[in-house]
Amino acid sequence: MNDRNRFNIESLGVPEFMSPLELGTLKGDHIFDFIRESDKLVFDLSMEHYQKCLEKGEEPLCLEKAGPRQNLFFDSENTTAAIVTCGGLCPGINNVIRGLVMALHYFYGVKKIIGVPYGYEGLNPEKGHELIELTPEKVKDIHQFGGTFLGSSRGAQDVSVMVDTLQGNKVDMLFAIGGDGTLKGVNALGEEISKRNAKISVVGIPKTIDNDIDLIDESFGFETAFDVASPILRDAHNEATGAYNGISIIKLMGRDSGFIAASAALAMPVVNFVLIPEMDFSLDGEEGFLNVLEKRLQKKKHAVIVVAEGAGQQLFEDRKIVKDASGNIQHEDIGVFLKEKIAEYFKGKSPVTIKYIDPSYIVRCAPANSSDSVFCSRLAYQAVHGAMAGKTKFVASRVNNRYVYVPISEVTKKRKKIDLEGEFWFSVLQSTGQPFSLG
Repeated sequence: MNDRNRFNIESLGVPEFMSPLELGTLKGDHIFDFIRESDKLVFDLSMEHYQKCLEKGEEPLCLEKAGPRQNLFFDSENTTAAIVTCGGLCPGINNVIRGLVMALHYFYGVKKIIGVPYGYEGLNPEKGHELIELTPEKVKDIHQFGGTFLGSSRGAQDVSVMVDTLQGNKVDMLFAIGGDGTLKGVNALGEEISKRNAKISVVGIPKTIDNDIDLIDESFGFETAFDVASPILRDAHNEATGAYNGISIIKLMGRDSGFIAASAALAMPVVNFVLIPEMDFSLDGEEGFLNVLEKRLQKKKHAVIVVAEGAGQQLFEDRKIVKDASGNIQHEDIGVFLKEKIAEYFKGKSPVTIKYIDPSYIVRCAPANSSDSVFCSRLAYQAVHGAMAGKTKFVASRVNNRYVYVPISEVTKKRKKIDLEGEFWFSVLQSTGQPFSLG
């Protein structure tokens, strides 16, 4: 595919139905206008990219602007929609479910909305999960709670069986809320649907508490995650300062990317060390973590350490690769490991008091905060607008602080990680005072 076409969104066909939304088409009429297919947003905003485009006389790589279209592919009153949530829990899932139902029902008049229980398992009849009818009345209060109203599960199901279920229930559009594995599953469903020449739109809404979906600014729930984690760090600092040579170790989620650990440390600047999967570090040696920690205690008599769950995996000897149902590598417990190694290092040297805290499952089950709640609703609305127009195999997301549609195949190519040479990580190092390198 030509690089300039890599962000093109697939369509089920020509949209022939008029939208029931009474919007404007002209600027200056004080009414929000329908989005035109020609409305594009430049992906790379750097001056370097701009100069290259000028020199070559080429159009810049652009993304499709999200929003309501004047012409729809689906006859809204005769449309059936389905919603599924997959993978681990994350703040804001219920907000997205509610937003989807409200937008489908009130914006477009969709009369039948199906909830798929327990992730992709709900699309496999052999699992025995009953599909749920969703109405505004059923979902009107679910945003006040964490978790997922529909239930979730990990692991893949037979794609052919799932498409059979969608077709058997005359589903016209499927909204899947999930992370990398879920989105790859959505894309596989879209491929099978295309092979059958069926007209079902499949849409992804990126959900990962780790914020590791590539290309997009941020995934929903991430901001709530480090918001909830921040007061825990404050209290851990109180524990550390309450004892001579007190050490608090807090393990936060972050399998492959350390965004939660780094952001929480910036939000609550009482942290002295942040250890993330993106950085290699050693325990031993003059510049190793344990020696640097000892120097910290000699000066300040306490230390707060935040570690992401995927950090330091290279430190485990004879490590066996084990994967969970979603295909993710199950990491060794770096938090407990650090506690044991620190205690061992200081034994016979000087007394230390170590507190180990793992609030991961509390953090991920929290309800969305106000900022995330706004974000979730807007993502849901944009997803519905795209699906009604017949667009498929895309995620509704925010890039460069603008709402856009991005092909699922593009956001699942690799995981987003912290750039150790970037300003964000430099800010973390400035906040903590830890060295650029540990070991």
